Amino acid sequence: MNIPGIPSDFRDHLTIANAARRLDEVARVRERIMSVGVGLKPNLDHAAIFTDPPHLVAGPIKELGYVSGWDSRCYPSPVDGRDYINVSARLPAECPAREKGWSDYIAVVHPVDLEARTHMLSQEYGNPFIHHLTLGIVPPDRKGQDDLEYAGTLIVFMARAREQIREVLDEKPGTLIVALPRPVIDHSDFPRRCRDWLGELDDGERQVETMDGGGFLLQFFVLEGGRVEVALRVGTSQTFNPKSVVKISRDEISAVQD
Repeated sequence: MNIPGIPSDFRDHLTIANAARRLDEVARVRERIMSVGVGLKPNLDHAAIFTDPPHLVAGPIKELGYVSGWDSRCYPSPVDGRDYINVSARLPAECPAREKGWSDYIAVVHPVDLEARTHMLSQEYGNPFIHHLTLGIVPPDRKGQDDLEYAGTLIVFMARAREQIREVLDEKPGTLIVALPRPVIDHSDFPRRCRDWLGELDDGERQVETMDGGGFLLQFFVLEGGRVEVALRVGTSQTFNPKSVVKISRDEISAVQD
């Protein structure tokens, strides 16, 4: 049976011990989020897979059509106080694997040193293991808005979605990360208007920053331990924002998930 957002042939390409558990979990979360009217894209936004060495994942996904390092970036990821490097692979729009449910991106995350590797393997999830899966949220219609106006539409939309998801899952969501084009952040009216858009979210529940390379990327985790995330992106030219990755890795996720 084909489930939207879940690759039907995952096990034919990647041998990952905790894959069934993670894929089943995200399928259940997906169904519950959609039940409250939050629209989700048919494919996952991304999967984050921890591995050492990287070729255990990067090799098989290359055969599927993913382009490793497509955005010419690597993202330092200080998980549990240990050093990891995240290199993203992108699945081209025309790739047949997309029709089978493969995610838009796969983040191949590997330990930098022996300390990080030992900590990663000590969790006994396997090597590689899926750390988290990210559902893609369908963005609201732009309706001719300029970047500043559209930023407001997206922030209000995601703040509301965060509350809807909190209620339906009965879980405290993670920080709402808001990465916006530099001209929006630099606009003289932005600080005042952003406070209104964010509503009652306190400082610990939000982070607003400039999106490297332009575009809009808003995201937050929906399950404790960083197992499932949601993301809304429009017009981005790289998979992640470096500042966001550091914050999320340091404060939002852990290799200890049980």
